[in-house]
Order: sequence, then C-alpha cells, then structure tokens
Amino acid sequence: MADTAIFDVDGTLVDTNYQHALAWYRAFRRFEITPPIWRIHRAIGMGGDQLVPEIAGDAVEDAHGDELRDAWTEEFDLMIDEVQPLEGAKDLLVEVKRRGFRLVLASSGKKEHVERFLDLIDGRGLADAWTTSDDVEASKPQPDLVETALARVSGASAVMIGDSVWDVIAAEKVDVPTVGIRTGGFSDAELKDAGAVAVFESLPELRAHLDETPLGRPTPPKA
Repeated sequence: MADTAIFDVDGTLVDTNYQHALAWYRAFRRFEITPPIWRIHRAIGMGGDQLVPEIAGDAVEDAHGDELRDAWTEEFDLMIDEVQPLEGAKDLLVEVKRRGFRLVLASSGKKEHVERFLDLIDGRGLADAWTTSDDVEASKPQPDLVETALARVSGASAVMIGDSVWDVIAAEKVDVPTVGIRTGGFSDAELKDAGAVAVFESLPELRAHLDETPLGRPTPPKA
C-alpha cells in the first residue's frame, strides 16, 4: 500500500493534450519539419527534451532542440487560456486527500504553465507539494519526476495517476504502480500493456472505484 498519491497534471487533471500537440506541430513547421499530428499526439506526456528526438530524430534535436522548445512555448502560450480542468479533477483530489494520502501534483511543464493549471484545480490549497521542469534533469519516460515527487513529501511509497503510457513507464522504473486514466487518448490495452494496475475512463469513474485501487487507503505511519 502507498502513503503518497502522485498525480500527473497535463492531460490527467487539466485538458491540455491537443493544445500541446498543435503547439508542437506549429513549432516544427517553423523549421520546415512536418510530422503528422497523430505521431505528435502519441508522444504527448513526454517532456520536450524527449519528444523532439522521438518525433524528429537526434539530428534535429542537436541542431534545433532548444529553439524548437522555445517555439513550442510561444505557440502553447497562445492557447493556454483555452485550457480547462477535466471533469471531476478537484473532487478527486479532495477525496484522495481526505483519505489521508500525501498529495503531489507532478508536472515537468514550465513553472508559469504549472502555476496556471494549479489555479484551475485549487492545487495550491490541496496539494502537499508540486513539481515543474525546474525540478528534474530528464523528463518522462525517465523516472526523475516520480522520484522527485515522492521525495518532496518524504513519502515511503507511492501510486501514480496518469493519462499516458509515458507516465506508466516512468513510474514502473522506480517500482511505483500507476492507475491509468483514458483522458490522454491511450486505450485500456495500451495502458495495461505498459504496466498500469487499473485503467478508468474518467476521473469521476476513478473516484467512484477508489476502493478497488491502491488509493483505497493509505499505509498507516510506523509507530
């Protein structure tokens, strides 16, 4: 059993995945690179340091990686006011917190973006801690974010809640189980094949079935 719940933010608590995909597409187009948007969508959940070589190769990363990430930021900023919380996000956080879990909102996004998203879900009032890209050296699917999130609250063990296979892979590398949410567009089978211990269609469905997951109750502290 876990004592800490680590929630991915983008795509899990706030509905950002398609804005991210379009922003990346427009960023690549600035450099006359035209990847199909469906491929970009499949990589959403990775950090930009991982996404650029995944989509366009190491040569593009070496030549334009930082410029592409700057372009992505500019494009995403134009759409950020469109971002809304996913249904049931705050209610789920409230319930998990009520059950006694330490609550960490884990994002490798830019600090200014994460702060906007926290405001949408009352994250500052509910979470014990949160992370941004300033806190990790490598983003998902590397496990840095999960390790950092757990360390932030001195947790002994955790469960991850995420919407992409990259969340599951990152958490599995440090033996943290993941509950998958289909809000990222990945199927039940894809999330389970990556290692998710349970998959739910939505945040309200997860809230209704918490007792069937590692979020049923936290591990009591040692005496």
